[in-house]
Amino acid sequence: MIAEAQAVLLTGGLAGVMAAAAEGARQAGGVAVSVLPGSSADDSVASADVTVATGAGEARNVILVRSADAVVAIGGGFGTLSEIALARKLGLPVFGYRTWSATTPDGGEPLLRNCESIDDAVSQAIAAAREAASAGRD
Repeated sequence: MIAEAQAVLLTGGLAGVMAAAAEGARQAGGVAVSVLPGSSADDSVASADVTVATGAGEARNVILVRSADAVVAIGGGFGTLSEIALARKLGLPVFGYRTWSATTPDGGEPLLRNCESIDDAVSQAIAAAREAASAGRD
């Protein structure tokens, strides 16, 4: 769906959802970028068109999220949680499927928008990214 929208997919470049999403984007003719925690492009598990070997460890999550217009979180561990928190801190919309959930400490704003399916999460993220682009946000 990201490739079909002519958007660029950014992932952490490792196994699981990251590798599956990158492969799907590339098969659909899209561009997949892997932003790796290690200092070697050889560390990438995901098939990517562009590989960024940051050498920054977990701090690469900041680079990954800062490069995005919207975030889709699927499953995940503490690294995914940190990416969600960074995105929220930076004012980026986050759409989740079977991932973390919480609200702000005052019980108000939810951490992310829970979606019924991956397709729903991706389509909402694409719409949000397009809206941000038309509003001139970098």
